[in-house]
Amino acid sequence: MSEFRVRYAETDQMGVVYHANYLVWCEIGRTDFIRTTGASYADLERQGVMLAVADASMRFHAPARYDDTVRVVTTLSGVRSRMIAFQYEIQNADTGARLVTATTSLVCLDRSGRPAALPPDVRSALESVMEDAAAERQAER
Repeated sequence: MSEFRVRYAETDQMGVVYHANYLVWCEIGRTDFIRTTGASYADLERQGVMLAVADASMRFHAPARYDDTVRVVTTLSGVRSRMIAFQYEIQNADTGARLVTATTSLVCLDRSGRPAALPPDVRSALESVMEDAAAERQAER
């Protein structure tokens, strides 16, 4: 989970967050999420693993405004040999109101830009996160 304040530069003339900034916020959530698995994006890139967004989708529910505190809740929704998928819920941190729901799919590329398999240790760590999350959901029932 990531939390931060909306900066003035992220708003448009109407005083609400410009829509493209939500994709940046998804990147913040994704980067913070990957860091919780014990590696950073920088670590992955040093290993020759590049993750490129192949698909992104957003649904807008309510606007964020200058100086609001927003929370990005990021969950891993899929891991395959060459792909990682994430879901995001961007919320007003003070009220809990849902602002945006989004998904992204990232493809793993090698240094030459060709699709490549995720390294086994990275894939294993991500699959473990998914298994832990599934077990938590099951325990809540």
